[in-house]
Formats: sequence, C-alpha cells, structure tokens
Amino acid sequence: MVTDALAPPKSTERALAMSAATYLLSVAIPVYNEKNTLLQILERIRAVPVPMEILLVDDGSTDGTRELLQREVDGIWDNVRVLYHAQNKGKGAAIVTAIGAATGDYLIVQDADLEYNPEDYPRLLAPLLSGEAQVVYGSRFAGKIENMQPANRLANFLLTTTANLLFPSAHLTDEATCYKMFKMDVLRQFPLHSQRFDFCPEVTAKVLKRGIKIYEIPIEYRARTLAQGKKIRPSDFLQAIGTLLKYRFSG
Repeated sequence: MVTDALAPPKSTERALAMSAATYLLSVAIPVYNEKNTLLQILERIRAVPVPMEILLVDDGSTDGTRELLQREVDGIWDNVRVLYHAQNKGKGAAIVTAIGAATGDYLIVQDADLEYNPEDYPRLLAPLLSGEAQVVYGSRFAGKIENMQPANRLANFLLTTTANLLFPSAHLTDEATCYKMFKMDVLRQFPLHSQRFDFCPEVTAKVLKRGIKIYEIPIEYRARTLAQGKKIRPSDFLQAIGTLLKYRFSG
C-alpha cells in the first residue's frame, strides 16, 4: 500500500489522464527462479491504471518458473508477452532482450519479486509525460525502506557515492535502484553490453556521460533476504564499481 507521503499528487493524476491515449509503457521483467512471487507481482502490475505492455523474459529458470509461465501466463493476455532464454545469461541480458522486443514510448525495469511496488509507476511516469525528464529513477532512500540489511545499505551508499564522484552533476540518492524508467529513444542511443547486475551501473554511466539528467522520485521498497530468493552477492558490488569506472572513461 502506498503511504500518504508517497501517494500520487493531483498533478500526477492529471498528467496521466491527459496522456492516457498517447503513450505506452513497456514493463521489462527479467525472471529467474521466481515461481513463488511471479503470479502475484504480475497481478499487481496489471492492476496499475496506465497503458502498458508487459515483457517477461525467463532467463533459463530451473525451479518450475518456466513451466508456470507456459501454463498460466504465456498467451493469456493480449498485452503480456513471454520471451525465453534457453539458458541462464543474467539479469542484464534479460533486460536487453526485453528492450529489443519493446514497442512502448517508455520502459521501466521491474523485478519479478515483491520488493518494489508497481503502484509507484504513475508517479515515475509523471515527469516523463510532462516533458520535464527523459530518465527517472525511483529512489528508495528518498522514500520508504523496510528490512534492508546494513551491508546492503552500505553497498548502495558506496555505489551512489561513486556515481556522484565520477559524474559530479548527477546528485543521485539511489544509483542501484531497480526502478529505472526511460524514454525509449534514450535507451536506443547507446548499446548495452552488461549481462548481470552490472546493467544498472552501465546504463547509469552511459546516460550521465551523455549529459542526460536523471530525475529521482521517492518510492517504496521492502527488501527480501537471501533465504527468500535475493540473488545479488558481494561480488556484484565490486563488479558494479568497476562498471561505473569503465564506462566513465570509455564507451
């Protein structure tokens, strides 16, 4: 449930109503071994009152997720498409597959678990629809966070600090957020090479290097644990730092 502090303002509601017939949001969902949450998050996404297409990319799941998609999702709704990787390639690779298949005017990355709240979509869309922004990130640290472990807080702080040092005009509060929303023509200005969680720092660096301002909106976030299926590891943090450095000075 969105808190009062995070509820869409009237201006957001007006922007969405005025633009409802003129845009399409592509929701890119990388999926890997998420059978326990997949149908629930899909239901929550479909309930959001914005025009959208939903692109699920099964990244070689081995826990029954692929069979669940084939049985209960694929071909059921006109605006939901399922794409399949023959083997696991990584989150970044799945997002790139979704980008390649997307037909929308805007695109947001959505995890297949329940950490992020799709009810935040309208608030993220508002500055894009108004023309105020080309790229919008949902900031957990400007919004509401539950259950994030201290080590993960520290890693997020260090990643964001590194991004701000490398790109002094960025002024980010949450570089590693999943909720990254783009105008589609911005995403197609540059190639994306990352295969895993390094998608986030790569796209951040490439956007900022081109002088595109990243607009941040407060969002809700409820972290899950490793036991509940969280997949990011300490090695991914080191890779993310290296990716920020790499694309600051090349690519």
